[in-house]
Amino acid sequence: MKFLLIGKNGQVGWELNRSLSKLGNVFAVGRNELDLSMPETLGAIIQDIRPDIILNAAAYTDVDKAESEPELAMTVNGISPGVIAREAKKIGAGMIHYSTDYVFDGKATSPYKEENPTYPLNIYGQTKLAGEQAVTQAGIPHIIFRTSWVYSLRGGNFLTNIQKLAQTRKQLKVVDDQTGTPTSARAIAESTTHILGQGLNAGTTKSSIFSHPGIFHISCGGETNWFGFAKTILKLSGLSEDTEVTPIPTSEYPTSATRPKYSLLSNKKLKQVFHHEMPPWQAALQ
Repeated sequence: MKFLLIGKNGQVGWELNRSLSKLGNVFAVGRNELDLSMPETLGAIIQDIRPDIILNAAAYTDVDKAESEPELAMTVNGISPGVIAREAKKIGAGMIHYSTDYVFDGKATSPYKEENPTYPLNIYGQTKLAGEQAVTQAGIPHIIFRTSWVYSLRGGNFLTNIQKLAQTRKQLKVVDDQTGTPTSARAIAESTTHILGQGLNAGTTKSSIFSHPGIFHISCGGETNWFGFAKTILKLSGLSEDTEVTPIPTSEYPTSATRPKYSLLSNKKLKQVFHHEMPPWQAALQ
């Protein structure tokens, strides 16, 4: 199999670049080689590489900044995935695309299923939903993985931000009224590779991999809030004795973008179809 991995320097992309190599040849590109803010340039690169499967792990992920850059966010998250999918169709390639829990409005009281109505509260969520729709409408073999609260040991994310803040502050205030599931980029990448590997073991064609196309939720197990996540990060990092964490409501931490209060994702479909279970969030974090 020849894989084209878009977004090799992102959290999920970096981990995918490590895990996918066991399945085939990986052509990993970053923004310098393939820039989703310039959709008109994507076709030539895809046609040149002619992969069997394209994995799009690139995205505009600054949730708050997207409120002031809606056109750029939509180009990267909404328009370019559609362009990639249409180019994939020309060469008979399949596509793996990643989306977010922020396509939901957070008003649910039980974990969201794939078929639940979407109603994003912010520009980021709206653009990611547009990307989902564009990939789906292209009519290609595809899997869209929706995930949540992604973090890794690289780059700027909640985990690394909490660790940095704890080095200089004795007290941190963290929101405790938003419920979700932290999901490590490594768990996402390893699960993606495992599912692709299952498909390859079942046959050597793309049809065996994409025998169950559509949207799947792929978040770690369990639930917490940002306060609980922060407390666990500090404990596992050996920083809990030096830093006090105080819970606060969202109203005391205003942001440009509105976040859903509840964004748990149900992984039942993932388990039923692919017989794969995501690790508990605490275990993945450790």
